Amino acid sequence: MTWPITIDDVRRAAERIRPHLVPTALREYAPLDAVVGGGINVLVKHENHQPTNAFKVRNGVSAVAALDADARARGVIAATRGNHGAGLAWAAQKFGVACVVVVPHGNNAEKNAAIVGFGAELVEAGKDYDESAAAAEELRRARGLHVVHSTNDRDVLAGAATMSLEIVEAAPELDAMVIAVGGGSQAVGALTVARALRPSVRVYAVQATGAAAMHDAVKTGERRTWERADTFADGIATRAPYDLTYPALREGLAGFVTVTDAEIAAAMRTLLSTTHQLVEGAGAAGLAGVGKLRDELAGKRVAIVLSGGNVDLPTLRRVVGGDL
Repeated sequence: MTWPITIDDVRRAAERIRPHLVPTALREYAPLDAVVGGGINVLVKHENHQPTNAFKVRNGVSAVAALDADARARGVIAATRGNHGAGLAWAAQKFGVACVVVVPHGNNAEKNAAIVGFGAELVEAGKDYDESAAAAEELRRARGLHVVHSTNDRDVLAGAATMSLEIVEAAPELDAMVIAVGGGSQAVGALTVARALRPSVRVYAVQATGAAAMHDAVKTGERRTWERADTFADGIATRAPYDLTYPALREGLAGFVTVTDAEIAAAMRTLLSTTHQLVEGAGAAGLAGVGKLRDELAGKRVAIVLSGGNVDLPTLRRVVGGDL
């Protein structure tokens, strides 16, 4: 297969991002290691400290900075459950580019407010991310906008990979990364960096049990679209594999596991008690995946990503109260 991006693409994305975003911290927490057990040393990448509280601002800056003058003049559009839209809106505002963001009806109100706060036009359409993406395509055709897809965009993938580039540069003794998957930009970025710079590092993926379309496709080789994405972790609530990431994930991953919403919620509580970091469901899925892979990762130095911290108050109450 043709790999979707190269390490040179990642380095160019890093150059585009550097004037606008600083590297995020990679930290260790002894209380977290004690809870995880198995002699696993967990390295925590704090993408929840980005200006939009999520890694996807990297993707937005990488994509908007790469646009030519014509595309910038036409404006950009994307579908999102929140973090991709916020990241794109933040980047578009920085570059003076008009931005339209399409979200599903009933989307997280706090994420919607953040998107509007970054200067984007918010459109509500569809019952979930996939229907919003279809609505965004209709708007693109009607208004001549440039689509920045959350996954099927090489500049987006290269932006996501800059996160893993920072991880391997900061942790020379790294053994593995466990990465949450919705569309797969983080995981493909991690695979790209590991293949080029640290081939000994094994990359594992984790997906929500109720939204495991990519997991099932990677495991079976058969792609299909699910009728529903049934998880409270909206950042990974996708119903289908994506063209640009699926082949690379199928070829390159060392393993792929699923975790229940209860396991994701437990990981959120663990992170809150051991690191005092607030994360959303997608941001805790990597830690939940480490729990599933404990035997395989025993004694290893393993990186996880707190990919976002944009959990809304009602969901947080349910998580902390043990209702999830």
